[in-house]
Amino acid sequence: MDGQSRLNEHGQPVGLDVADWVPCARPSRTPMQGRFCRVEPLDGAVHAEALYEANSLDRDGANWTYLGYEPFKSLSEYRAWIEKDCTGQDPFFHAIVDSTTDRAVGVASLMRIVPGNGCIEVGNINYSPKLQQQPAATEAMYLLMSRVFDELGYRRYEWKCDSLNGPSRAAANRLGFTFEGIFRQALVYKGRNRDTAWFSIVDHEWPAIQRAFKGWLDTSNFDSEGRQRESLGQFMARERSAT
Repeated sequence: MDGQSRLNEHGQPVGLDVADWVPCARPSRTPMQGRFCRVEPLDGAVHAEALYEANSLDRDGANWTYLGYEPFKSLSEYRAWIEKDCTGQDPFFHAIVDSTTDRAVGVASLMRIVPGNGCIEVGNINYSPKLQQQPAATEAMYLLMSRVFDELGYRRYEWKCDSLNGPSRAAANRLGFTFEGIFRQALVYKGRNRDTAWFSIVDHEWPAIQRAFKGWLDTSNFDSEGRQRESLGQFMARERSAT
């Protein structure tokens, strides 16, 4: 036996019992406040202008290559898209608001939400140039993970991307996700094939990952210029070696 299964009355291997399991709640609409950013439900009337302005700094449109939609040609078009496609419960879009400027600089959604199985995915991540490579970019992902695992008690947190999207795959690894494999020819989008790379974090892994995030986000890890002293990867490696 592998420690992850048991034998039933027929001598067949089956999964371990999940004691006292009850379905999870759906994510709430309350904001998540961090030190560098606030993550809150996306609202076109509140966030569209700032997001459109921030996204416009991506002059060549490279940020949009692996998203399911193209850059928006006008603020009104972007606001209309938000109102039409981004205000439902699944996907549940969030704006990432910079704490210094109080302006939205990115979006991410919780999606494919299955409370009965305790499974949820983070996706539709679009970080404007104002958010990329900033501490808030990492903190936003931590705040969403904390909601999913600590507040709501989900068992599994997923990250999926085009298998050719190297930056997304690197981000998943940096944030503590485990690579699970490739689903070949999973999608057709923008007229081309997508093989999908799957990553996950499961609940028993979360405590060590959470400690790594907390260590990285601590004020002592940043110098007077706001530069990190140690990388998140260094914190992750230490915590994993300790477990």
